[in-house]
Amino acid sequence: MNLDPQIKAALEGVSTATLTTVLLKKGLRNVWMRGTRPIREGQPRLVGRAFTLRFVPAREDLATPASWSNPISTRAAIEAMPEGCIAVVDAMGCTDAGIFGDILCARMEKRGVAALITDGVVRDLAGVLGTGLPVWCQGAAAPPSVAGLTFVAWDQPIGCGGVAVFPGDVVVVDQDGAVLIPQDLLEAVVADAVEQERQETWIMSQVDGGASLPGLYPPNAENKARYEAWKKEQG
Repeated sequence: MNLDPQIKAALEGVSTATLTTVLLKKGLRNVWMRGTRPIREGQPRLVGRAFTLRFVPAREDLATPASWSNPISTRAAIEAMPEGCIAVVDAMGCTDAGIFGDILCARMEKRGVAALITDGVVRDLAGVLGTGLPVWCQGAAAPPSVAGLTFVAWDQPIGCGGVAVFPGDVVVVDQDGAVLIPQDLLEAVVADAVEQERQETWIMSQVDGGASLPGLYPPNAENKARYEAWKKEQG
């Protein structure tokens, strides 16, 4: 689950907007997890490997308060989360049952989990905010998870916000939401994303200087040459 520190640092400087464009150029359109919104303003951009959890619809004989003590439970899954991971939870878009509350989020924070991402909701919102754990979700609901969901597995392929997420895939999340990078494409995506960010920084400097957009964004041959010259000057 460890992520190369240089790759992590590089991705911390790349917006999710840039990543979706880079991935689009590589043929991947469905990488932004729908419904993943920050629960507070100012949450930092975070990067980590996905640790997956999966819920299915509630079934009355399985989704009970007693199930919280089962070997397969959200409590057991949290104890399996490695430091630095991003917990990505398939809650099937359910918004009327909170998957985690303040105590579970506090334990995740103590274990060094980087963030919680789900297409569902949390509960005990004030308490969750108080834990300091960065969370991206669809909001809050008072009922517990078993009111609408049955927890079934962790560290398996899931769907979150309509996106297929495999254990070990890389997730980048910021104020625009969560984006998935398939682990097999990681190095190529990082290289292209860093270059695109650098080019767009230069383009923004030209716009700030009064330049018009046609031929600049995207750059034509003349502006590409100007950009390459600028890049050489930067060293």
